Amino acid sequence: MPRSDREEGQVAGLLLAAGGGRRLGGRPKALLTHRGRPLVEHAVRVLRAGGCARVHVVLGARAGVVRERADLSGCTVVDNPEWAQGMGSSLRAGLASLAGTGARAALVLLVDQPGIGPEAVTRIRAAYASPESLAMASYGGVRGHPVLLGAAHWSGVAATATGDRGARAYLKAHEAAIRWVECADVAQPYDIDTEADLTHLR
Repeated sequence: MPRSDREEGQVAGLLLAAGGGRRLGGRPKALLTHRGRPLVEHAVRVLRAGGCARVHVVLGARAGVVRERADLSGCTVVDNPEWAQGMGSSLRAGLASLAGTGARAALVLLVDQPGIGPEAVTRIRAAYASPESLAMASYGGVRGHPVLLGAAHWSGVAATATGDRGARAYLKAHEAAIRWVECADVAQPYDIDTEADLTHLR
């Protein structure tokens, strides 16, 4: 089987979309409208267009409404009842959902970064070499998403993922093993966090 085909099945997309949008007046980011559809739908399309055949989506705030409004067909939807504790809990839930699926790596994308498109996902996915792989997008030398976590690291990441830190502590401790992938020429890593940021949505 060609290497690209193997990667397609082994690298799963993991979309973290559980946040409640506290600084957006309590509007969950997954439900924000972008290009006529919920933002979570846009992010799923990005992962698939970037080559992730398997996509797991972690929901939290107003998860039932997100399921009703967004087309998440073909995705594995994971409910995180502890979403209010921060992104770390969603990352733990997402990685746990991938256990036993045959995935050898998780490509982690955040729902509130619509400036990151399929090109960046493709580059990070291509950094997969084995379950020991670690890779991060870099934007002019500044680290960002997407992040690739080989399965050999999942338990270590889960053990240190607390609050809104996600995999930050684990990655800092394993910095020498990270492959940095420059993506500034194909993506913009802005977040949709405040009312002013909504100008990025169309």
